[in-house]
Amino acid sequence: MRGWSRRGRAAAGVTAAGLVAGAALVAYELNSPVFALAQGPLAKDPACARIAGRYPARLGEAARDPVTFEGLAVWGQGAVELRCGVTPPGPTTDACVSVDGVDWVWRERAGDREYLVTYGRSPAVEVSVATSVTRLDAVLLDLSHLVAPLAPNAECLGGG
Repeated sequence: MRGWSRRGRAAAGVTAAGLVAGAALVAYELNSPVFALAQGPLAKDPACARIAGRYPARLGEAARDPVTFEGLAVWGQGAVELRCGVTPPGPTTDACVSVDGVDWVWRERAGDREYLVTYGRSPAVEVSVATSVTRLDAVLLDLSHLVAPLAPNAECLGGG
């Protein structure tokens, strides 16, 4: 019985390398802090692409995590998650705060996270911040500078 030809061994090597690389990518995505984070319905809006080009490498002490999905950014191993392209909120009585000219509406507090969404900008940007983040004000300041280029078309009236 004859052994594998040189071409057969090369093809087997390429196939094995491809399987290993594919498995590594799957493992990376499964361990990614954004595995459960879904894109917003308007994530492909060109405005989100413009914002993505300006994502800061760091938010305070937290480094940006690698994310491969449009409209998403994560810092600090998931401590701060941003989704550009969510549906803008309509008129609301929810608490809001204006940070450097950008209005943010508190959406909910779920478990150990707080959720805020920009108000009066389209597409809207949603931010989820772990309660372990001690400088929410600094995070909102940095993110307000990031989303400020989305022109406002309304402002919140309620105080937060």
